[in-house]
Amino acid sequence: MTELAYLADMSAAYVWSFRARIVALPPGGVVLDRTYFYPAGGGQPADHGSLRVGDATVEVVDVTRSGNAVHHRIRGSGSNSRGFSSGAELDGTVDWERRHQNMRLHTAQHLLSARTFERAGLRTTKAVLRGMDATIDLEATLAPEFLPELAQDIEGVVGAARPVTIRHVPRGEWDLLPSAGRSGLVPLPPQVDPVRVVEVEGADSCPCGGTHVRSTAEIGEIRMMAPFLLPSGGTRIGLTLVRPGATVPPA
Repeated sequence: MTELAYLADMSAAYVWSFRARIVALPPGGVVLDRTYFYPAGGGQPADHGSLRVGDATVEVVDVTRSGNAVHHRIRGSGSNSRGFSSGAELDGTVDWERRHQNMRLHTAQHLLSARTFERAGLRTTKAVLRGMDATIDLEATLAPEFLPELAQDIEGVVGAARPVTIRHVPRGEWDLLPSAGRSGLVPLPPQVDPVRVVEVEGADSCPCGGTHVRSTAEIGEIRMMAPFLLPSGGTRIGLTLVRPGATVPPA
């Protein structure tokens, strides 16, 4: 079992260097007892980085979750992985630039989903983060005239430097809360308990297992994409990160 250390609280997303112990070495990968690497999921790409044992370093090129284990897929063999053995302690380093970009993008996507629901009453059925772009698929057609309003809304929240926080809600309590005000349609798996809720002050409250920025000021300038009509009758809209926001060093 791998402890998902990045989930603990908001500050955990800013941890880029950590110590851990190897518990398994599947072909082409490493499983640790704890990790700050985010495994791909929920539309957010995996973290990249490196693992080091003594003088031996391997590159982490993908991270996936399988049951209770997180697999760090590595590039490097032979002398590069010398010393990698079950029980060995190592140093993990997360590619901070990639991690922070995904954090900025993920928080911006939450705002896009929330403001689209607030403005047009449409819920998000799917979200994807890729490179500098975030897209969401909506349950129905969105009129193009909403896009300038959405951009203005998001820019206003970014400019206001709203704090972003995390709280953990018992599943029984979460299920009793009214669902009418939620911007997403993706159901929570039954085993999720407690529910990790990411909140943007005064703008959004959403269950999420991803990494996010502490303040919307870190998102920076965004640009809206042209809407795309889906075969299902829904609409795909998105945004692009244009310029970084407030600079925040990793922990």
